[in-house]
Amino acid sequence: MKTELTELPLDQVRTLLAVVDEGTFDAAAAALHVTPPAVSQRVKALEQRTGRVLLVRTKPVRPTESGEVVVRFARQLARLELDARAELGMSAAGEPTRVSIAVNADSLATWFLGALTRVPAEARMCFELRREDESRTASLLREGAVMAAVTSSSDAVAGCSVRALGRMRYVAAASPGFVERYLGGPLGDGLGRAPVMSFDRSDDLQDRFVRGLRRGSAGAVRHYVPTSEGFLSCVVAGLGWGLIPEAQAGPLLREGRLASLAPDRPVDVPLYWQQWKLDSPALVVVTEAVVGAAGEALRL
Repeated sequence: MKTELTELPLDQVRTLLAVVDEGTFDAAAAALHVTPPAVSQRVKALEQRTGRVLLVRTKPVRPTESGEVVVRFARQLARLELDARAELGMSAAGEPTRVSIAVNADSLATWFLGALTRVPAEARMCFELRREDESRTASLLREGAVMAAVTSSSDAVAGCSVRALGRMRYVAAASPGFVERYLGGPLGDGLGRAPVMSFDRSDDLQDRFVRGLRRGSAGAVRHYVPTSEGFLSCVVAGLGWGLIPEAQAGPLLREGRLASLAPDRPVDVPLYWQQWKLDSPALVVVTEAVVGAAGEALRL
């Protein structure tokens, strides 16, 4: 049955967002200065109005797929309200604009922070960065948790625009001692047995590289290090081989602290900038800074 929907009551929408952000109905009630029964009634009324279950009643609560749509709408509404207040001179004196962005660890460690320094100081912004793998940053946009994201997906999230930033190039590298110890024969065979670095359990970049050389995947001895700097340090120390962003690997290759395993086989990962489709001055300024920095740091 199709639900006839003329409007989403704003008090109910804001209440749903508070429940998601605070994690429980009681905490949301405290944040909104109302009673827990009032919070529960508003959420139930919104679910009845939309004809959909919006929350999974766990601890903490989680939005359903339909709930994510409403949460994203609530955050966009709050952003527009803040922009309107600023233009009308109704903001508190010196109140900064908060911009939430999801960004992958390697971009964060190489070029992205430089992009933020391009945002004029008079823009009065404070940034909330969520570090996530580039293949999963779009999910934070979909959930409404962030306003913009650096992602590897060119498919626009509903309600978002997307533009290409460039390609981040990775090179397969290891310490000279590691190469001497493990990689004396054919490269594909050696990488299939040698210890390998991975960012986390969803990181398949090294396996994809090995599959380009031979059938199978990287070796069974696998070290997980979920920071870009820590990953690089482990490769330099000889703990395993791995794919390193070109910007990080270049100086170490020139110094002889790293050896390139396959100079003719770089791996390029395309990156995109996705953001809410909002006429928000804050998003315009941040987007200009990010696109400009990416144009200089990434391969086109």
